[in-house]
Amino acid sequence: MIDKRTNQRFSNLLLEWYKENARNLPWRRTTDPYQIWVSEIMLQQTRVETVIPYYQRWMDRFPTLKDLAQAGQDEMLSCWEGLGYYRRANNLHQAVKEVVSNYGGNLPTDPEILQQLPGIGRYTAGAISSIAFNQPAPVLDGNVRRVFTRYFNISTPLGTTESEKELWKIAEELIYPEDPGTFNQALMELGALVCMARNPLCQKCPLEVDCAARLLGIQELRPVRKAKSPLPHYQVTAAVCLTNNRVLLAKRPLKGLLGGMWEYPGGKQEEGETLEETLNREILEELSAEIDLGELLGIYMHAYTHYKLTLHAFQCRLKTKNLVLNYHTDAAWVKISSLADYPMGKIDRQISQLLEKTYLNQS
Repeated sequence: MIDKRTNQRFSNLLLEWYKENARNLPWRRTTDPYQIWVSEIMLQQTRVETVIPYYQRWMDRFPTLKDLAQAGQDEMLSCWEGLGYYRRANNLHQAVKEVVSNYGGNLPTDPEILQQLPGIGRYTAGAISSIAFNQPAPVLDGNVRRVFTRYFNISTPLGTTESEKELWKIAEELIYPEDPGTFNQALMELGALVCMARNPLCQKCPLEVDCAARLLGIQELRPVRKAKSPLPHYQVTAAVCLTNNRVLLAKRPLKGLLGGMWEYPGGKQEEGETLEETLNREILEELSAEIDLGELLGIYMHAYTHYKLTLHAFQCRLKTKNLVLNYHTDAAWVKISSLADYPMGKIDRQISQLLEKTYLNQS
């Protein structure tokens, strides 16, 4: 239990610092719950500097909750393209539809109800409830975890059940009921600007004098993290099937990585296979089709959260006329000049840009 005096001192020092140091961010200039919601979803696992232009474009395209609910999936994903973690966008899209149909277009204020919507967990519910509705709901993101583990010198490794329970208890006890939204934003801002993961700026921290880890000189050793396993690295193939300045695209299932995005069909190499064998097998499995392989168009590397991949893109000719969608939800022969209209992941967009540069410059 945190004593009242410590609690009050923590809040006063933090809020005074925030008043002088808060960044002027676009989502801090609104009280619209929808806009605050969008910002919180975009900021998950993504830096503020990256989010700002996406947030501004998004609000230009979908200024209200109802505008987003009425948008098509491709339009929505095109606006999100490049921001990554596309499940966030799909969940947000589904959630606004539920808010329109179940709550008359008004976002619930209760964090417990908010958590019933797709893509909203305890942290996001607390952020929305406190910032948009002034509800005394705690938050716990990476920045806040770092502040707490240093200030209270918590040695329990992050990501464990014990650690999460302890940190949420602290967040609940520290919440500032008079202005919870500002308090929560101040906590996150302190972690982002001062109590950083590496080389924390302790001399600029308003909490330095009371920070247990700082007093012991072990702030760089907090938080304690579990050892990470090395990321697996996969070899992947993609078929770029061309005919008459059109190329075959297939749409990924809504659930899973890059859900709802368009791609060049293909898949992961299995043990003992050549890349050519992999691509032939994948196209047969995914589309019940056969191909003639042509030249290698390019090799692309990318890292996701849990693995890395190297993708080999081959120019191909489709030998089968009628396709069967065994995995994808749609397929289309797309004009190369229209590829920009189809939302894609980073590597597929790079392949599309190569095609645009190669074929459109010839015409």
